[in-house]
Amino acid sequence: MEFSCGFVYVPPAVSQKNGQQSNVINRSALLPPVNRMRPRSPPPPPPTNSAEAKSPKPLRPLLKVIEQLEKIKDVKKPVKSIVFYENEEFHNKPEASPTPPRRTALLPPHMKPSSTRHSPPYSQPFDSSSTNSQAFTYDLPKDEPDSNSSLWDPNYSYTTPEGTGGEVKPPTDTNNGSTKALVPPLPPRPSFMKSMPLYLVLLPTSQSSPSSPQKTDSPLIPSPKADKSPLSGNPNVLLVSLGKLLSEERGQITQGEPTSCSQCGSVLDSGHKNVKDCYFCGSWEPHSPLTGHRDGLFSLCPDEKPLGAADPLLLLCIDISGSMSITAEVSEGENVVHKSRLQIVQEAVMQCVQRLSEQQPGMRVGLITFSYQVTMHGNEIFTSHSLSNAELIDSNFLKEAAASFPTPPPLSQTREYLQKQVMGLSEGGTTALGPAALLSIAIASRQPGSKVIICTDGKANTELGNLEVEDLDACTLLSSTIFYQKLGLYAANQGVTVSVLSIEGTDCRLDELGRLADRTGGTVVIASPNKLHSEFEHIIENRTIATHCTVTLLLPQSLLMRGEREAGHKVTREVGNVDPDTEITFQFGASEQNTEVLAPASGSHVSIQLQIRYRQRRGRTMLRVITADREVTDDSSAALSSLSLAIVQLNSSQASAALAVRGRFLDARREGELQRKLIERAIEHNSSAEDHQTYQEWVKTMEPIYNNIHNFTRRKSVVSDTQSLTDAGAALLYAMKHSNRKSISQKNEHKL
Repeated sequence: MEFSCGFVYVPPAVSQKNGQQSNVINRSALLPPVNRMRPRSPPPPPPTNSAEAKSPKPLRPLLKVIEQLEKIKDVKKPVKSIVFYENEEFHNKPEASPTPPRRTALLPPHMKPSSTRHSPPYSQPFDSSSTNSQAFTYDLPKDEPDSNSSLWDPNYSYTTPEGTGGEVKPPTDTNNGSTKALVPPLPPRPSFMKSMPLYLVLLPTSQSSPSSPQKTDSPLIPSPKADKSPLSGNPNVLLVSLGKLLSEERGQITQGEPTSCSQCGSVLDSGHKNVKDCYFCGSWEPHSPLTGHRDGLFSLCPDEKPLGAADPLLLLCIDISGSMSITAEVSEGENVVHKSRLQIVQEAVMQCVQRLSEQQPGMRVGLITFSYQVTMHGNEIFTSHSLSNAELIDSNFLKEAAASFPTPPPLSQTREYLQKQVMGLSEGGTTALGPAALLSIAIASRQPGSKVIICTDGKANTELGNLEVEDLDACTLLSSTIFYQKLGLYAANQGVTVSVLSIEGTDCRLDELGRLADRTGGTVVIASPNKLHSEFEHIIENRTIATHCTVTLLLPQSLLMRGEREAGHKVTREVGNVDPDTEITFQFGASEQNTEVLAPASGSHVSIQLQIRYRQRRGRTMLRVITADREVTDDSSAALSSLSLAIVQLNSSQASAALAVRGRFLDARREGELQRKLIERAIEHNSSAEDHQTYQEWVKTMEPIYNNIHNFTRRKSVVSDTQSLTDAGAALLYAMKHSNRKSISQKNEHKL
């Protein structure tokens, strides 16, 4: 798993609201010590008579304490004047000398006086014989103390703000055996003293000589200042490249179930003897989180027998209804000809079959067509079989018919017969898409990892899965929506991937059919006649490497998931089928509401655990567990410097599209805008031209959600206030929801 940010970012406001320690601005070393600071004017002497009753309230308790002490001692003494400030004795002492003291200052070279007397004010680290600075004396104001006339407080120290400084004590001059303190070097100017002038350091000329050692670390160079302003978006994004993780070859595999927490299901280390000692669910309060990075692979059912080595099935479900006779313009070299939609599909299928027979002769390809009836095409070994009328209404009957139909032989045996079946198709009748989809999925379910490609140009208009009623019959439309949702769940449970391929210029209600592809990990594509063949090949080549995939993410209770239906510190997402390019993302962060659980403090560490449960193509059930340790920060600059824009952009595309396909268009736009502000601030902070170019391309991809979502929605329903997506909107948003970094980069290259 990959994190978009090098830290777990917690906004400073959340940390302070939850009772975390806030930054305390320490006293600057540019100011005099506390015991040498004097007020602008001394306060009046303390009252000694009846005016005491009229003294300010803060003085009364102090006077009463003194009187009680005097009574206890039984010694009646005149009340001594109270010291109200530390430098009172200095103001009350007589003038020490009519001649005010003199002190030395540095002048830059361009302000040299006529005399050339050298009197360096520092005995270290400069040499008096090699400095270019000039001595200049001036009179101190009357009664002004000399900062070098008394010893510094040895216990005095300072800390510069934001942790940029350290404890400083003045050096002493040991040339004459004296312990007289010298003025320390000037520390970095604090951020809250913007009006202080910059100081000029006059370096000696001998420092440029090769024989003179050069000092590289200067105390006058401040370290980078932390940025405590909160970020607009959320940099806490986790990327899980499922295709990469599940296809990696690993040597050591642990047999059997791992030790898990009985409450939250987190996988514990082998050293935990008590399953209740869980860091994630909080049943045990550890002094420190799990540390390091652990990666383990478990075979959950070692005794289960793997499936046979047969290749997965490919079922081509082709529409041959009357609308497939409509012609379209197709380019053939320099010429433009008119062909029917069915002819375009036939040519695309023929090319795919020919290529598959050369590259994967062991693949088993089946053909199912639908119009007013559904036909399961056979071969030389068994004959074709058609279903119609009442047989297309009963789902259980369709599954039984699919189970009785023989499995297609390898393509090396059936290629010629299959091509004859394809070229002999003719269009006519209605569109029984629902029954044909159910029949195809039932046949493909015999071998996990199989694929079904539905190619159509119109809406399903038979009783089962009818999508043509739209606003005329809300009950029928609702039942059809439920039908396709259940069909997608059935396909995912059987390890079947369903893709929907429509022809440009048609209306197929892809917002409903897209539920099949969305639930099974398939694609929803609108192809032009010239690109239909390439789209077929792309779907076929994208093989399935794992099925029944479930991803669980566990956070400590001080963190919560964002954008998930489960808003706690644990989330489980049903992925289904996984191909080599499958990537999913999660958002998490500290709770911004008042909760009993405190947010993690900046500088601390938290552990995050990822669990991937899946089934290999051969049928073996596996579990991969990855636990990572991350540092917490509330420094916005640190988060921005380590931010991966590619991961943040991918998450924003997936999250916004997932909201939009559910009809939550305003939430989708709000989510995209927040992450866009975060990306813009990161680009400004890092000043990267490459990131800026990537950002511009990503903004074009997100344009439909930002500004033009109305162009991808249908008119409001007559019987409800909801809006559905057009075919173009459904294809776009489903593609964004299942996008990955590879598909985004290819799309941008295609635009260029």
